[in-house]
Amino acid sequence: MLPLLVPLPPMENDWISFDIPSLMQNFWSATFDGLTFGAIYALVALGYTLVYGVLNLINFAHSEVFIVGCYAVVFTLTSLGFGPSVPRLGLTAIILNLILALVLAMVASAATAFLLERVAYKPLRRRNAPRLVFLITAIGASFTIQYIIYLVRGPSPEVAITMFRPLAIFDVFGTIVDSQQVVIVIAAIIMMVATERFISKSRTGRGIRAVAQDPDTATLMGVNKERIIITTFVIGGVLAGAAALFYVMKIPSGVQYSGGFVLGIKAFAAAVLGGIGNVRGALLGGLLLGLIGNYGQILLGNSQWTDVVAFVILVLVLLLRPQGILGTSLGRSKA
Repeated sequence: MLPLLVPLPPMENDWISFDIPSLMQNFWSATFDGLTFGAIYALVALGYTLVYGVLNLINFAHSEVFIVGCYAVVFTLTSLGFGPSVPRLGLTAIILNLILALVLAMVASAATAFLLERVAYKPLRRRNAPRLVFLITAIGASFTIQYIIYLVRGPSPEVAITMFRPLAIFDVFGTIVDSQQVVIVIAAIIMMVATERFISKSRTGRGIRAVAQDPDTATLMGVNKERIIITTFVIGGVLAGAAALFYVMKIPSGVQYSGGFVLGIKAFAAAVLGGIGNVRGALLGGLLLGLIGNYGQILLGNSQWTDVVAFVILVLVLLLRPQGILGTSLGRSKA
């Protein structure tokens, strides 16, 4: 006698979906959130771009430079009385406290970048080590910093920090744009433009472009190559520190020892997307990646797809257009 066959219920394919109506419904909220995250990616991506432009090095430890800045923000604001609740302070006091946290995060990230260059990369340059050795060292330095933080602070995320209560500024087709989004995007764009103008117009910036284009000739023309390399790392660290403040502002409970890894990969993908070695490309790539990631997670029905979309974009760009959208090297940029 044949066994009784009981029909199984249909399997729910809920791990992926193409929910176009949901994307249309949430299009503007996804757009503004995507621009906010994209601005943070762009600031971190600029650190990858500058170092690659000068040294032809993918500094994978830059993600840890960023996360050190995040810890500096948390420690500073915690010591000033900030916590999970909205602070009971006036607007002026909040602004001054945030400026202090911004400055200290910039200093912490810049100092980390400086030490990273002096300890990890300078000895390799003296020995004329091959590029593969630089790459392996960058990955090793990344894990070293990451696990030093783990030993000091443990695996648990830091306490959430609420800087201020976002206020509605205006709405677009019924979607509220709040003060937090406006502050992050405008501040990031101002910093990116200031960096671009510094590299384009200042004497040090001309030195950076000269070393990026031809380091040997630049040295013969009197450019101090070592000072330019240090300056490049420090500028990248300063921008990573600024990104750290905005990251904690946007994700109050996102600071932990490994928190910089995924964001660092996204920032690297943004730099490649826009054209690594191109300052404007870092901004363009960051904003585009933020938008694509947000659209992707809504379209595919799961917030975890944000990271997957970033990695897929990175692979596609490397396959189809490895020079990126703008694709101009730092040394040859007309910016």
